[in-house]
Amino acid sequence: MAQTNPHTFSRPPWERMMRFHNLLKDEAFPNCTRLAREFEVTIRTMMRDVDFMRDRLRLPIEFDSQRNGYYYTEPVEQFPQMPFSEAEIFALLVAHKAVAQYRGTPFEHPLTLAFRKLTGQLDSSAKYLLTNLDEALSFRPFAPENNDLETFEVLTRALKQKRVLKFQYRNLDAEKAQGRLVHPYHLACIENHWYLFAFDVKRQAMRTFALPRLKAPELTTERFTIPKKFNLNEYLKGSFSVFKGDDDYEVVVEFDSWAADLIRGRKWHASQEITELPKRQLRLRLRLNSIYEAERWILSWGTHATVIRPEALAKRLCETAKALQLRYQS
Repeated sequence: MAQTNPHTFSRPPWERMMRFHNLLKDEAFPNCTRLAREFEVTIRTMMRDVDFMRDRLRLPIEFDSQRNGYYYTEPVEQFPQMPFSEAEIFALLVAHKAVAQYRGTPFEHPLTLAFRKLTGQLDSSAKYLLTNLDEALSFRPFAPENNDLETFEVLTRALKQKRVLKFQYRNLDAEKAQGRLVHPYHLACIENHWYLFAFDVKRQAMRTFALPRLKAPELTTERFTIPKKFNLNEYLKGSFSVFKGDDDYEVVVEFDSWAADLIRGRKWHASQEITELPKRQLRLRLRLNSIYEAERWILSWGTHATVIRPEALAKRLCETAKALQLRYQS
């Protein structure tokens, strides 16, 4: 049995303490050895739980040596509200603000209900702090998607039950949608966009589906098994965002001092290497399996970025620049 590091938790988990509280109310005389075995933690961890409940939550807990267990010395009708630190309240607010990007979408109502359930456990001082912080923190997401809640629910059910899924999907820039039959492996929100990663049965290969172009999903009765080797992080390891290629590029881009200040301090890709250059400029090196998404990203920096290699990427940018010049010349 795996041992839990006694220093893992700064505050005993709610589930363990609620279980302990209910056993005490039922006069079951629980002890630390029994609960440690039930929750697969160390006895020392359970002893700290008891100390926390007795000393911090002021619960009337005593040990009966004859019954070899703990008991309440007086009735306790309701478990005390859990104390929240300022850091925990701030983290709760960040989570709430982060989902604000779904305001006005089908996700707004269930997310609002979930947040109310969480904040309902706060005491008055914590709620006061949360109200004050709410005015000082905000998220302004760029172009959030308005996805269909029913589609989302069908996809999550397929993922949970490992059911083969069929739907209509229109490829980017295509006029008509095509029927797809897939094994759904993973659903991810990347850069404010939702994607389904699935094994396409007809094409016998992994494919990535953008939810706004996925219509009429239906569950089939057929089941499937996700390969043990599948891992989304590994699958997208060489991708700049979500597009997966089959090549291997060393992408090197140099940024002037203006752009360098915006590049520093951010994780653009797992493979990134940053080299400082004279005059506060810098060089960014990436290892990618496709230059498609990198091209769009570099174009967004305008004249502040210069591609050093690969030559194929520099050539594509040059062709795009010429096309733009022809389009906008007077």
